[in-house]
Amino acid sequence: MQTRMCPLWPLHLIVLYLLVLGPMWVLCQAAPNLMATYLPTEVEEVHMGDTYYVDVNVTGVGLRPGARLQVNVRDEHVADTKWNSSYQITENDVSEGKFKGRLRIIGNFLGRTILSLESHGVGDTIEPVNGTLAVTVTRPQRVIDTIFTTSIAIFISIVFINFGCAMHWDEVKGVVRRPVGPIIGLCGQFVFMPLISFGLGYLIFPSSPSLHLGMFCTGVAPGGGASNIWTFILGGNLDLSLTMTSISTLAAFGFMPLWLFTLGQVVFANASIVVPYSRIAMFVVGLIVPLIIGLAMQKFTPRLSAFMVRILKPFSSCILIFIIVFAIVTNLYIFELFSWQILLAGMGIPWLGYISGYLVAWLFRQPHPDALAISIETGIQNTGIAIFLLRYALPQPEADITTVVPVACAIMTPIPMTAIFIYQKLSSCGICPTSKTEHNRRKMSTALRPSSPASNLPLMENKEGNWSSSSA
Repeated sequence: MQTRMCPLWPLHLIVLYLLVLGPMWVLCQAAPNLMATYLPTEVEEVHMGDTYYVDVNVTGVGLRPGARLQVNVRDEHVADTKWNSSYQITENDVSEGKFKGRLRIIGNFLGRTILSLESHGVGDTIEPVNGTLAVTVTRPQRVIDTIFTTSIAIFISIVFINFGCAMHWDEVKGVVRRPVGPIIGLCGQFVFMPLISFGLGYLIFPSSPSLHLGMFCTGVAPGGGASNIWTFILGGNLDLSLTMTSISTLAAFGFMPLWLFTLGQVVFANASIVVPYSRIAMFVVGLIVPLIIGLAMQKFTPRLSAFMVRILKPFSSCILIFIIVFAIVTNLYIFELFSWQILLAGMGIPWLGYISGYLVAWLFRQPHPDALAISIETGIQNTGIAIFLLRYALPQPEADITTVVPVACAIMTPIPMTAIFIYQKLSSCGICPTSKTEHNRRKMSTALRPSSPASNLPLMENKEGNWSSSSA
């Protein structure tokens, strides 16, 4: 049986091809035919507040005389732009087939953004221009940062010399022989704090691995030098605090790599984590050497040592105020990154450390001065080491953006300690209702205390409440 072929048999294939090519031709006509190239091809670093210049070339058959080129910035909070030349296409540009211009890029804040161009015709026609420019804005290295770091190092060294003058070596040896307090502090510092910072990071920053890493690095850092200052000011066991700080800093050589290369890789596998051994070693030297100088002053210059002890509390208080105020002033820019999540992270790490450290010390029947020292040592982290670590682990500007977590932690750390200090001062003045009985008892004891101008010996209160010479 013979089959009939369609009389249009060869033609239907041509019709099909035309039907396919027609829409493709329409799409090609609608596609932008202008191309922008930039020199340099990528702006890798613009400092905040600085200006960077980029040469722009636009080519293509879609150049129209009188059209204006407009720059679109994906995130204007990061960077802004202005033309440093004419941005209108001329007849000469059309004849040459190329527009040449210069763009001024102003860095506003830390971050990354993308620039693109649009051609606005004489009427309402807007034609996109192919080709984008990536811009990265970073923080400049400022003189005030160097001044702040240097001054803090000098003042903290002087404070630790004072600590050495006030240190009781026999009590330190007793702490080492019965290391209940240091063991509790070590477990809190390098077991509880890393785990709680890891867990809180997942809850607070579920979609931001870099901020989660910033929180984790803060949690694995050793105790900070401010813990000793707060322990002394609040009446804790200074000898125990200094011993725990020394042990914690030395233990960081082993515990920090352990956590960073295990859970740290889970948090952020792409981070180039480098353990800051040199930074930790510098802190060890900055801790041990001033203490040795202070102990030597105890032995060879007892009068000067006694003077250093007398000024220790007011000097330490002034240093803490200086650190807090200067740190806020030099890092004002970072407050733009603060959010409720950042504030929660800044509170969570130190405040949970305070509570857990004191509760565990109380469960192990440690006296209040020891429990206070353990609590402060557990809660206060060396945020300087955490910031140093993050700046090596992440590229810029992510490194500076991520340091908002340890900075927030440093800002929120003193709040509970300051509240306790104010309460202690109010209690000593008899203002707090709970302390009026004790305050009245002290006033009565002072009023009944006999004056003894003939004797320079100190008077001590016996069990019956009577005052007698300490030589009795």
